[in-house]
Amino acid sequence: MNDNSDRAALLNWVDATLTGAYGEPQLKPQQEPLGELVQTILSQNTADINTARAYAELRRRFPSWYDMMHASVDEIADAIRIGGLAHIKAPRIKAILEQLYAERGSLDLSYLADMPVDEVRRHLTRFHGVGNKTAACVLLFALHMPALPVDTHVLRVSQRLGLVAPKATADQTQAWLEAKLDPARYYPFHLNMIHHGRVCCLARNPRCSSCPLAARCRFLFTSGT
Repeated sequence: MNDNSDRAALLNWVDATLTGAYGEPQLKPQQEPLGELVQTILSQNTADINTARAYAELRRRFPSWYDMMHASVDEIADAIRIGGLAHIKAPRIKAILEQLYAERGSLDLSYLADMPVDEVRRHLTRFHGVGNKTAACVLLFALHMPALPVDTHVLRVSQRLGLVAPKATADQTQAWLEAKLDPARYYPFHLNMIHHGRVCCLARNPRCSSCPLAARCRFLFTSGT
């Protein structure tokens, strides 16, 4: 086998092994696409608990998207401050709402459900501050369409295992994983990789001695951990 087919076989083994270790994640109910988009923007470089708090406070202060669109950047920033980088995320959120309303005459992304996956991805990444990972989150969680978001955990675990090159970018990793993994496995693989990155394959002091993937981990063999 060549390197690409070797890595594809490893990918399927990782998926099966993580499922055996952590179980099969259940598909959660679809979320509102615009809410998912805003919440994912808030999650950038932010812990989950602070993301949730920032989003809850944002919706408490601005119950409708129209209220939020008409608020000032400073008002939005004050609402999401607990999530960090408010001075960057607030203008992005306001600009997206204004652009969406200017283009569609409404603040609703439900029309994306009628588009092909690639078209949804292109449509979302037109918005400033929306990259492939954010678009993939909307596709996967709000629309239940096949997309595989690559966050810091998925990227780190993929690099350490040797699924992708050590310096592969998140976009490169997402493209390779989506090309090699069965689309039906995107959702459980994504969630199990995140869980594994949080409880075992930590950025610092990974728990290699208890890792279910240790037998085939390049990081473990090269680091001598």
